[in-house]
Amino acid sequence: MGLVTTKEMFQKAYEGGYAIGAFNVNNMEIVQGIADAAIELNSPIILQVSAGARKYAKHNYLVKLVEAVLAEAPDLPVALHLDHGADFEICKSCIDGGFTSVMIDGSHHDFETNIELTKKVVEYAHERGVVVEAELGRLAGIEDAVNVSDADAAYTQPDEVEEFVTRTGVDSLAIAIGTSHGAYKFKPGTNPQLRFDILAEIEKRIPKFPIVLHGASSVPQEFVKIINEHGGALKDAIGVPEEQLRQAARSAVCKINIDSDLRLGMTAGIREVMWTKPEAFDPREYLTVGRANVKTVVMHKIKDVLGSEGKA
Repeated sequence: MGLVTTKEMFQKAYEGGYAIGAFNVNNMEIVQGIADAAIELNSPIILQVSAGARKYAKHNYLVKLVEAVLAEAPDLPVALHLDHGADFEICKSCIDGGFTSVMIDGSHHDFETNIELTKKVVEYAHERGVVVEAELGRLAGIEDAVNVSDADAAYTQPDEVEEFVTRTGVDSLAIAIGTSHGAYKFKPGTNPQLRFDILAEIEKRIPKFPIVLHGASSVPQEFVKIINEHGGALKDAIGVPEEQLRQAARSAVCKINIDSDLRLGMTAGIREVMWTKPEAFDPREYLTVGRANVKTVVMHKIKDVLGSEGKA
Protein backbone atom coordinates (compact mmCIF):
# COMPACT_ATOMS: atom_id res chain seq x y z
CA MET A 1 0.00 0.00 0.00
CA GLY A 2 2.77 2.44 0.86
CA LEU A 3 2.44 5.38 3.22
CA VAL A 4 -0.94 7.11 3.01
CA THR A 5 -2.32 10.54 3.78
CA THR A 6 -4.78 11.09 6.61
CA LYS A 7 -7.67 12.07 4.33
CA GLU A 8 -9.45 8.71 4.18
CA MET A 9 -8.44 7.90 7.77
CA PHE A 10 -10.15 11.03 9.06
CA GLN A 11 -13.29 10.58 6.96
CA LYS A 12 -13.79 7.08 8.35
CA ALA A 13 -12.95 8.21 11.90
CA TYR A 14 -15.43 11.08 11.75
CA GLU A 15 -18.21 8.86 10.48
CA GLY A 16 -17.33 6.02 12.85
CA GLY A 17 -17.04 8.04 16.05
CA TYR A 18 -13.42 7.21 16.81
CA ALA A 19 -10.02 8.92 16.50
CA ILE A 20 -6.66 7.97 15.01
CA GLY A 21 -3.69 7.89 17.35
CA ALA A 22 -0.83 10.16 16.30
CA PHE A 23 2.20 8.76 18.10
CA ASN A 24 5.52 10.60 18.20
CA VAL A 25 8.57 8.56 17.17
CA ASN A 26 12.22 9.15 18.01
CA ASN A 27 13.99 5.80 17.57
CA MET A 28 13.58 2.22 16.35
CA GLU A 29 12.19 0.80 19.58
CA ILE A 30 9.39 3.37 19.79
CA VAL A 31 8.44 2.76 16.15
CA GLN A 32 8.41 -1.00 16.76
CA GLY A 33 6.33 -0.76 19.93
CA ILE A 34 3.70 1.38 18.22
CA ALA A 35 3.66 -0.74 15.07
CA ASP A 36 3.39 -4.04 16.97
CA ALA A 37 0.32 -2.74 18.81
CA ALA A 38 -1.32 -1.38 15.66
CA ILE A 39 -0.69 -4.60 13.71
CA GLU A 40 -2.04 -6.78 16.50
CA LEU A 41 -5.18 -4.65 16.88
CA ASN A 42 -5.61 -3.90 13.15
CA SER A 43 -5.66 -0.15 13.75
CA PRO A 44 -4.60 2.69 11.42
CA ILE A 45 -1.87 4.88 12.88
CA ILE A 46 -0.12 8.18 12.33
CA LEU A 47 3.59 8.16 13.11
CA GLN A 48 4.66 11.72 13.68
CA VAL A 49 8.04 13.38 13.87
CA SER A 50 8.86 16.58 15.72
CA ALA A 51 11.68 19.00 14.96
CA GLY A 52 13.50 17.57 17.96
CA ALA A 53 13.15 14.03 16.62
CA ARG A 54 14.53 15.07 13.22
CA LYS A 55 17.50 16.71 14.92
CA TYR A 56 18.13 13.66 17.12
CA ALA A 57 17.58 10.75 14.73
CA LYS A 58 17.90 12.52 11.34
CA HIS A 59 15.22 12.75 8.69
CA ASN A 60 16.26 9.81 6.48
CA TYR A 61 16.63 7.36 9.36
CA LEU A 62 13.14 8.17 10.64
CA VAL A 63 11.55 7.88 7.20
CA LYS A 64 13.14 4.46 6.64
CA LEU A 65 12.10 3.26 10.11
CA VAL A 66 8.50 4.21 9.37
CA GLU A 67 8.64 2.62 5.93
CA ALA A 68 9.89 -0.58 7.59
CA VAL A 69 6.51 -0.89 9.30
CA LEU A 70 4.97 -1.50 5.88
CA ALA A 71 7.37 -4.38 5.28
CA GLU A 72 5.83 -6.00 8.37
CA ALA A 73 2.24 -5.07 7.50
CA PRO A 74 1.84 -3.95 3.85
CA ASP A 75 -1.91 -3.32 4.18
CA LEU A 76 -1.83 -1.31 7.41
CA PRO A 77 -2.81 2.35 6.87
CA VAL A 78 0.20 4.35 8.10
CA ALA A 79 0.70 8.09 7.66
CA LEU A 80 4.01 9.89 8.26
CA HIS A 81 3.37 13.33 9.74
CA LEU A 82 5.46 16.35 10.69
CA ASP A 83 4.48 17.57 14.15
CA HIS A 84 4.67 21.32 14.84
CA GLY A 85 6.41 22.52 11.70
CA ALA A 86 7.70 25.96 12.63
CA ASP A 87 8.01 27.47 9.17
CA PHE A 88 7.53 26.89 5.44
CA GLU A 89 11.09 25.60 4.94
CA ILE A 90 10.71 22.76 7.47
CA CYS A 91 7.35 21.75 5.97
CA LYS A 92 8.81 21.86 2.45
CA SER A 93 11.74 19.68 3.50
CA CYS A 94 9.39 17.04 4.91
CA ILE A 95 7.02 17.19 1.94
CA ASP A 96 9.94 16.74 -0.45
CA GLY A 97 11.43 14.06 1.81
CA GLY A 98 8.60 11.52 1.86
CA PHE A 99 6.16 12.71 4.52
CA THR A 100 2.48 12.31 3.62
CA SER A 101 1.21 14.92 6.07
CA VAL A 102 2.65 18.06 7.68
CA MET A 103 1.58 20.45 10.40
CA ILE A 104 2.35 24.11 10.01
CA ASP A 105 2.10 25.71 13.44
CA GLY A 106 1.43 29.40 12.95
CA SER A 107 -0.47 29.71 16.23
CA HIS A 108 2.15 32.06 17.70
CA HIS A 109 1.47 34.55 14.90
CA ASP A 110 -1.47 36.92 14.61
CA PHE A 111 -4.54 35.64 12.77
CA GLU A 112 -3.71 37.11 9.34
CA THR A 113 -0.08 35.98 9.43
CA ASN A 114 -1.16 32.49 10.46
CA ILE A 115 -3.52 32.37 7.48
CA GLU A 116 -0.85 33.61 5.07
CA LEU A 117 1.75 31.10 6.27
CA THR A 118 -0.70 28.19 6.37
CA LYS A 119 -2.01 28.93 2.89
CA LYS A 120 1.54 28.96 1.49
CA VAL A 121 2.23 25.51 2.96
CA VAL A 122 -1.16 24.17 1.81
CA GLU A 123 -0.57 25.25 -1.78
CA TYR A 124 2.86 23.62 -1.90
CA ALA A 125 1.67 20.44 -0.18
CA HIS A 126 -1.52 19.93 -2.18
CA GLU A 127 0.39 20.21 -5.46
CA ARG A 128 2.39 17.19 -4.28
CA GLY A 129 -0.44 15.11 -2.82
CA VAL A 130 0.39 15.88 0.83
CA VAL A 131 -2.19 17.00 3.42
CA VAL A 132 -1.80 19.82 5.94
CA GLU A 133 -2.78 20.37 9.57
CA ALA A 134 -2.78 23.85 11.10
CA GLU A 135 -3.46 25.27 14.55
CA LEU A 136 -5.71 27.98 15.99
CA GLY A 137 -5.34 28.82 19.67
CA ARG A 138 -2.30 28.03 21.80
CA LEU A 139 -1.73 25.12 24.18
CA ALA A 140 0.28 25.66 27.33
CA GLY A 141 3.15 23.35 28.22
CA ILE A 142 6.59 22.23 27.09
CA GLU A 143 7.41 19.58 24.49
CA ASP A 144 10.53 19.63 22.32
CA ALA A 145 10.68 23.08 20.70
CA VAL A 146 7.17 24.00 21.86
CA ASN A 147 7.22 26.09 25.04
CA VAL A 148 4.11 28.11 25.89
CA SER A 149 3.47 29.61 29.32
CA ASP A 150 0.04 29.52 30.96
CA ALA A 151 -0.17 33.29 30.44
CA ASP A 152 0.35 32.93 26.69
CA ALA A 153 -2.05 30.01 26.22
CA ALA A 154 -5.39 30.77 24.60
CA TYR A 155 -8.52 28.79 23.76
CA THR A 156 -9.48 28.56 20.10
CA GLN A 157 -12.11 31.14 19.17
CA PRO A 158 -14.98 29.42 17.34
CA ASP A 159 -15.84 32.56 15.39
CA GLU A 160 -12.43 32.37 13.64
CA VAL A 161 -12.41 28.76 12.49
CA GLU A 162 -14.67 28.98 9.44
CA GLU A 163 -12.77 31.91 7.95
CA PHE A 164 -9.44 30.25 8.70
CA VAL A 165 -10.35 26.92 7.11
CA THR A 166 -11.97 28.57 4.08
CA ARG A 167 -9.12 30.97 3.35
CA THR A 168 -6.27 28.48 3.90
CA GLY A 169 -7.72 25.30 2.40
CA VAL A 170 -6.20 23.34 5.27
CA ASP A 171 -7.18 19.66 5.70
CA SER A 172 -7.44 19.45 9.51
CA LEU A 173 -7.32 21.87 12.42
CA ALA A 174 -5.66 21.55 15.82
CA ILE A 175 -7.59 23.43 18.48
CA ALA A 176 -7.00 24.47 22.09
CA ILE A 177 -9.75 23.35 24.47
CA GLY A 178 -7.75 22.65 27.61
CA THR A 179 -5.16 20.01 26.75
CA SER A 180 -1.49 20.80 27.39
CA HIS A 181 1.93 19.68 26.20
CA GLY A 182 4.27 17.64 28.38
CA ALA A 183 3.86 15.49 31.50
CA TYR A 184 3.09 18.37 33.88
CA LYS A 185 -0.22 19.46 32.44
CA PHE A 186 -2.22 20.30 35.57
CA LYS A 187 -1.63 21.18 39.20
CA PRO A 188 -2.26 18.52 41.88
CA GLY A 189 -5.77 18.63 43.29
CA THR A 190 -7.29 20.19 40.19
CA ASN A 191 -10.09 18.63 38.20
CA PRO A 192 -9.04 18.94 34.54
CA GLN A 193 -11.97 19.65 32.25
CA LEU A 194 -11.79 19.98 28.50
CA ARG A 195 -13.95 22.73 26.99
CA PHE A 196 -16.46 20.58 25.15
CA ASP A 197 -18.65 23.64 24.68
CA ILE A 198 -15.95 25.17 22.46
CA LEU A 199 -15.54 21.89 20.58
CA ALA A 200 -19.29 21.65 19.97
CA GLU A 201 -19.43 25.22 18.67
CA ILE A 202 -16.50 24.59 16.33
CA GLU A 203 -18.12 21.41 15.05
CA LYS A 204 -21.29 23.38 14.36
CA ARG A 205 -19.40 26.03 12.39
CA ILE A 206 -17.28 23.61 10.30
CA PRO A 207 -19.37 20.41 10.14
CA LYS A 208 -17.64 17.15 9.17
CA PHE A 209 -14.22 18.83 9.35
CA PRO A 210 -11.44 16.85 11.09
CA ILE A 211 -10.35 18.32 14.43
CA VAL A 212 -7.04 17.50 16.16
CA LEU A 213 -6.12 17.46 19.85
CA HIS A 214 -2.50 18.10 20.78
CA GLY A 215 -1.10 17.59 24.27
CA ALA A 216 -3.41 14.66 24.93
CA SER A 217 -1.19 12.31 26.93
CA SER A 218 -2.78 11.05 30.15
CA VAL A 219 0.49 10.47 32.06
CA PRO A 220 -0.09 6.87 33.31
CA GLN A 221 0.56 6.89 37.02
CA GLU A 222 1.80 3.30 37.03
CA PHE A 223 4.78 4.38 34.93
CA VAL A 224 5.34 7.53 36.97
CA LYS A 225 5.45 5.28 40.06
CA ILE A 226 7.96 2.88 38.49
CA ILE A 227 10.18 5.77 37.41
CA ASN A 228 10.12 7.38 40.84
CA GLU A 229 10.74 4.08 42.64
CA HIS A 230 13.82 3.49 40.52
CA GLY A 231 15.70 6.74 40.87
CA GLY A 232 13.41 9.15 38.99
CA ALA A 233 11.99 12.44 40.22
CA LEU A 234 8.71 13.05 38.39
CA LYS A 235 6.84 15.09 40.95
CA ASP A 236 3.19 15.96 40.32
CA ALA A 237 3.06 14.73 36.71
CA ILE A 238 -0.63 14.81 35.81
CA GLY A 239 -2.29 14.34 32.40
CA VAL A 240 -5.64 14.56 30.61
CA PRO A 241 -8.36 12.19 31.94
CA GLU A 242 -8.85 9.42 29.42
CA GLU A 243 -12.64 9.40 29.67
CA GLN A 244 -12.62 12.97 28.35
CA LEU A 245 -10.40 11.97 25.44
CA ARG A 246 -12.78 9.12 24.58
CA GLN A 247 -15.65 11.60 24.62
CA ALA A 248 -13.69 13.86 22.26
CA ALA A 249 -12.97 10.92 19.94
CA ARG A 250 -16.70 10.32 19.55
CA SER A 251 -17.17 13.86 18.23
CA ALA A 252 -15.34 15.81 15.51
CA VAL A 253 -11.89 14.95 16.91
CA CYS A 254 -10.28 12.59 14.39
CA LYS A 255 -6.64 12.75 15.54
CA ILE A 256 -5.30 12.62 19.09
CA ASN A 257 -1.59 13.23 19.68
CA ILE A 258 0.28 11.09 22.19
CA ASP A 259 3.95 11.57 23.03
CA SER A 260 4.65 11.91 26.77
CA ASP A 261 2.92 8.62 27.60
CA LEU A 262 5.30 6.80 25.25
CA ARG A 263 8.31 8.49 26.82
CA LEU A 264 7.12 7.54 30.29
CA GLY A 265 6.64 3.90 29.31
CA MET A 266 10.05 3.71 27.67
CA THR A 267 11.78 5.44 30.58
CA ALA A 268 10.01 3.26 33.17
CA GLY A 269 11.26 0.12 31.46
CA ILE A 270 14.82 1.35 31.17
CA ARG A 271 14.99 2.63 34.76
CA GLU A 272 13.53 -0.55 36.19
CA VAL A 273 16.09 -2.78 34.46
CA MET A 274 19.07 -0.55 35.24
CA TRP A 275 18.00 -0.15 38.88
CA THR A 276 17.28 -3.82 39.56
CA LYS A 277 20.17 -5.13 37.42
CA PRO A 278 23.05 -2.71 37.92
CA GLU A 279 25.35 -5.15 36.16
CA ALA A 280 23.35 -4.81 32.91
CA PHE A 281 25.10 -2.97 30.10
CA ASP A 282 23.54 -4.49 26.97
CA PRO A 283 21.14 -1.88 25.50
CA ARG A 284 19.01 -4.70 24.10
CA GLU A 285 18.17 -5.83 27.61
CA TYR A 286 16.69 -2.58 28.87
CA LEU A 287 15.37 -1.32 25.54
CA THR A 288 13.39 -4.54 25.12
CA VAL A 289 11.46 -3.75 28.31
CA GLY A 290 11.01 -0.13 27.28
CA ARG A 291 9.70 -1.19 23.88
CA ALA A 292 7.22 -3.59 25.49
CA ASN A 293 5.92 -0.74 27.64
CA VAL A 294 5.42 1.41 24.54
CA LYS A 295 3.38 -1.38 22.97
CA THR A 296 1.30 -1.68 26.16
CA VAL A 297 0.57 2.07 26.13
CA VAL A 298 -0.46 2.07 22.46
CA MET A 299 -2.66 -1.02 22.76
CA HIS A 300 -4.51 0.57 25.66
CA LYS A 301 -4.98 3.83 23.77
CA ILE A 302 -6.27 2.09 20.65
CA LYS A 303 -8.73 -0.15 22.51
CA ASP A 304 -9.93 2.01 25.37
CA VAL A 305 -9.42 5.65 24.36
CA LEU A 306 -9.30 6.10 20.60
CA GLY A 307 -11.74 3.35 19.62
CA SER A 308 -9.75 2.55 16.45
CA GLU A 309 -9.30 -1.20 17.01
CA GLY A 310 -10.24 -3.15 13.89
CA LYS A 311 -10.60 -0.02 11.75
CA ALA A 312 -7.61 -0.56 9.45
